Amino acid sequence: MRRNYDALVIANEGRNFCVGANLMLLLMEAQNEEWDEVEAIIRLFQDTMTKLKRFEKPVVAAPHRMTLGGGVEVCLPADEIAMLAETYFGLVEAGVGLIPAGGGCKELALRVSGDHPDPEIDLQPHVNRLFLNIGTAKVSTSAHDARKLGYLRAGDRIVMSQERLIYEAKQSALRLAQTGIGTPVPQRIRVVGAEGKAVMKLGARGMHTSGYISDHDLLIAGKLAHVLAGGDVPAGTYVTEQYMLDLEREAFLSLCGEPKTRQRMQHMLAKGKALRN
Repeated sequence: MRRNYDALVIANEGRNFCVGANLMLLLMEAQNEEWDEVEAIIRLFQDTMTKLKRFEKPVVAAPHRMTLGGGVEVCLPADEIAMLAETYFGLVEAGVGLIPAGGGCKELALRVSGDHPDPEIDLQPHVNRLFLNIGTAKVSTSAHDARKLGYLRAGDRIVMSQERLIYEAKQSALRLAQTGIGTPVPQRIRVVGAEGKAVMKLGARGMHTSGYISDHDLLIAGKLAHVLAGGDVPAGTYVTEQYMLDLEREAFLSLCGEPKTRQRMQHMLAKGKALRN
């Protein structure tokens, strides 16, 4: 790849781009309490996405139709996204009792921080939106909706025709190869910290008290808030990308150990829809 090609396009011609990770494999490992195996699976995914993000040649992702969970996390590190207009895009892990742990939380937190470099700007409203979208497993109704939800950046493209999607993605990749993308380097992320986590958890408790979410939803929300907030550091702290990935992985492993999470995973595999337990 490095020697023979100028850029990389991530695409396929299947019915959907990607509907997520191998849930059956994950459930089997969790049921057998093979926690080292579960961690190895997540760490490998994280490391692969990190290599993709720091690849010295342009990377363009071309999602279409159903692009969920891990499929979203494959797209987020790309230098550019060329998305089919009819794309249903979202981090849906909460529906099976988990949180995104392939860099999805980290990448979105990084965008919030990068879009507001002034340390005096309050990041809380923007992180709250991430918390709500991920915590409720919200999926876009279209590529235009995905842009409104913050998944598409200003430079990302929406393609109307599926027949032209891969071609347009390739043209974007070649353009980036000609202009250059610079040397990708690890970035630091400004986080809302313990104070921001408390705000998110307070909102989740309000939804729980009102009967909108279950006890297990509340537990998941707490784990998600911890990750998006950057843990228990003071508000305004700058943390590394690897630190955020470690938080993702720890929360994911913890939730895999919960019986109600495994019930959700089993129900999704058997029925094809989320269990509200």
